[in-house]
Amino acid sequence: MRKSPEILSSSSRTESDDRAAAVGSPDDATPSKWRKITKAAWNSFKENPDYHITEKGQGGANGQIYDLEGAAEATATSPLARQLKGRHLQMIAIGGSIVQALGEMAVLLPVAGSFSAYSTRFLDPAWGFAMGWNYAMQWLIVLPLEIVAAAITIKYWNSPVPSAVWVAIFLVMIIGINLVGVKGYGEAEFVFSMIKVIAVIGFIILGIILNIGGGQNGDYIGGRYWASPGAFNNGFRGLCSVFVIAAFAFAGTELVGLAAAETANPRKSLPTAVKQVFWRICLFYIVSLTLVGLLVPYSDPRLIGQSTSDAKASPFVIAIKNAGITGLDSVMNVVIMISVLSVGNSAVYGSSRTLAALAEQGQAPSWLGYIDRRGRPLKAIGVASAFGFLAFLGASDKDDDAFVWMQALSGLSSIFTWGSICLAHIRFRKAWRMQGRFLDELAFRSQAGVIGSWIGFLFNILVICAQFWIGFSPVQPTYGEPIKGTSALVQNFFQAYLAVPVVLLCYIGYKVSYRTPFVRCKDMDLKTGVRELNLPQLLLDESIERRAWPKWKKAYKFLC
Repeated sequence: MRKSPEILSSSSRTESDDRAAAVGSPDDATPSKWRKITKAAWNSFKENPDYHITEKGQGGANGQIYDLEGAAEATATSPLARQLKGRHLQMIAIGGSIVQALGEMAVLLPVAGSFSAYSTRFLDPAWGFAMGWNYAMQWLIVLPLEIVAAAITIKYWNSPVPSAVWVAIFLVMIIGINLVGVKGYGEAEFVFSMIKVIAVIGFIILGIILNIGGGQNGDYIGGRYWASPGAFNNGFRGLCSVFVIAAFAFAGTELVGLAAAETANPRKSLPTAVKQVFWRICLFYIVSLTLVGLLVPYSDPRLIGQSTSDAKASPFVIAIKNAGITGLDSVMNVVIMISVLSVGNSAVYGSSRTLAALAEQGQAPSWLGYIDRRGRPLKAIGVASAFGFLAFLGASDKDDDAFVWMQALSGLSSIFTWGSICLAHIRFRKAWRMQGRFLDELAFRSQAGVIGSWIGFLFNILVICAQFWIGFSPVQPTYGEPIKGTSALVQNFFQAYLAVPVVLLCYIGYKVSYRTPFVRCKDMDLKTGVRELNLPQLLLDESIERRAWPKWKKAYKFLC
């Protein structure tokens, strides 16, 4: 039987035992302080002796039967360290949208490592397998991409240091942060996100001033560029062509659900983080991008660079340079570098936890589920870090080809992920009702409800359809060679749609191999892993607390 982190803290092999082992027996000579520290650090990397990834026969790893109950137990009782606090969780979520549905399921059933477990539990184990590997592959590929992007930002200052050196520095830094553990990841993301928040707010204020004529030349811009050359390049098809790029930018907000098992108080932290994300999207995405569209025309040739992540092509930097403000463009470039490093940091965190969760469910090699005494999925972190060495391709002459195809693998990953979360929530609600449960029993309810999940699911389906259209009938580039001929069209299609056949291959292969059933609502497990909460008492305490709030705080808490 697996033990939760709370049980592990009182298990027979405690941290005090490790310290005693590091010090040595009384008969030994007094060890040096360095020896104590070294042994304690070494012991922390050893596997937790009270933890087993999958017991014999569980998870479909040893036969043709997939054990849903075993998989649910494995992900619900994972010993991943639960050390993320509310402020960490809110900053981790700042990158984009998190559907309310995920918050509802994660508070009730905080699983470790991967919300693909919800697809396994409420849809089909084979689809859960496909979604887990889809999500893991997305983050495994993102790590080298973002490291190369960070190295490219250095070129803005014409640094004589080779790109490979910067790649090595950034890779070591990201691996080091993740080896510190989940608390180190949370603290690093908190600092990174605070810098990004301050920078974006500063840019919004500056952008408004520049737009109304507060620049050095006093020129009023207004909606000039929306009239000429226009607001939408290539019309509706052009809009559809950037769906996946936009999804790639929003990817990562679902890490709130991924961190559910590592949160000390999910009922308090997750609902707050989920609700506040809506307003952060409005501020940090919609407002800032609207200002960028007002300040920089899409026809500006500086937007076209050798790499899509080239800092010299950033519209934020271009807007500041157009204003003629000395030095501020370099500050924004530093923020861009921090942003891409933050994504790389999240990539190791996300992929390692996903791989560990897949191992616990019997959907990946069991050794990937190795959890050390500090709650780190050590071997999964090693695999994720190894993918980072692909970033050294950025210093070769084949960097464009390599990364176009790697990005193709992860292009639609977020769309599949979000759609699966919405569908899992729809099925969860149906099973909850069918099994005689009431919505009042849920610690957190999605404000959008099932209707919101249906809307989200259908929109994700439409994006996948639109991407098929764009892959089959591409938008011709404004600069460079046009996409013509059978070979070029086929290559463009797979660069736009490669994730779809990969997901289908994973799903069909696992389905055929293990003959997994579609999970029926009456058979869904709604008990294993439920966070035990004295809901009536908690509601009473919260009611008393709310009555003491001033009116402004009541309004704030209702919205956020």
